[in-house]
This record gives sequence, structure tokens and C-alpha cells, in this order.
Amino acid sequence: MRTTIVFARHGRTAWHHGNRYTGSTDLPIDEVGVQQAEQLRRWATEYAPDVLWSSPMLRARQTIQPTATALGLEPTIDARLREVDFGSAEGKMLSELPDAVAKAFELDPVRDHFPRGEDPAAAADRVHEAFLAIAAAGRGRKVLVVAHNTLIRLLVCRVLGLRLNDYRRLLPALGPAALVRFRWQDGTVGLEAYNVPALPLETLA
Repeated sequence: MRTTIVFARHGRTAWHHGNRYTGSTDLPIDEVGVQQAEQLRRWATEYAPDVLWSSPMLRARQTIQPTATALGLEPTIDARLREVDFGSAEGKMLSELPDAVAKAFELDPVRDHFPRGEDPAAAADRVHEAFLAIAAAGRGRKVLVVAHNTLIRLLVCRVLGLRLNDYRRLLPALGPAALVRFRWQDGTVGLEAYNVPALPLETLA
């Protein structure tokens, strides 16, 4: 039995526009993010997911709401889908951090994650746990999940057996409202698409 699970990154916020680490800071989407949420709704209306899940963070809930309204579905809100807490880097660009902190992070973002921030390995554990729950609940159906940039990249590494330490190097970009599609079948998971714009639908066919 095949289950398709599409993760979408939330729409843009003011901090993301400035490339600032947002993490646990609960910002709303900005005017461009609103447009991206509408773009996701148009894609989802055609794709017709059966089930919706979302991070509890405001930017994720605002991104999925137009889709939920259009489809008449209530998203399951799961705290395990929240973004990584970036600690001392919250609200800052990498260039604004102490040189030693930034360089260590670039070399190994898991071992040398930001001071007072969440261990990315722990974040990978919780999102993988959520992923398994989503797969179990969505057996044979199409699922849409709205979550976050770093968290989704950690999940991709975890399910594909890639080193978490390499998530920034191997998966350098995931655009706002971009899609990542997983296939879950017979207890195994495959990656079918990564960083695909929500439109046009045929790019995910």
C-alpha cells in the first residue's frame, strides 16, 4: 500500500526575506508569504490531498490555512513538526554571529550547532517520529504537511540514511512553499522530489 507524503515549507516571513535565522521565533508570514500560501492552495486544490498536518508555528499554520479552507480539511497540528531552535542565532544572519561560531557551524552544523540552540540530531529524531506517525495514519492516502526549512532537510537526511552533519552541504536550498515528496510503501521510504515549486503540478507528476 503506497502513501504519498508531501512536505511543504511555509511561506516567507520578514526575517526569512533578510535571511535571518527564525527558528523558534513565532513570526507571521509577510505579504509575499501570503501569496505563496495562495500558490500552495492552488496546487493543493488540484493535487487533492486527503490529510493535512502542520507545525504549530504561526507561519506554518498561516501557510496551510487557505488550503485547509479550500479542501474542507482540518490540519493535525503536531509540535514535533516545529522548526529547530537556533538559540543565540535567532534573528541574526550568519554574518552577524561571532566569527568562530559561524565558522564552526559551517564546518559541522550538528556537532557545533548554535549556542543555546536545539541539537539538530534531537530535532531529526522528533521529526522522524512524526513522519512515522504521519505515514501510519495516512496509509494508502495522499498527505500534505507544512513544516520548516532546516527540519525538512534533517528529515530527508534521516530517512535516506545520509549524515546529518552534511544537511547544509547536500541540501543547500529549500525555497518558501517549495515541495518535498516522499513515497512510503511496505515499510520503506523513497524521495521522489525535492525543492519543487508548488506550481505547476506536472513537475511533481
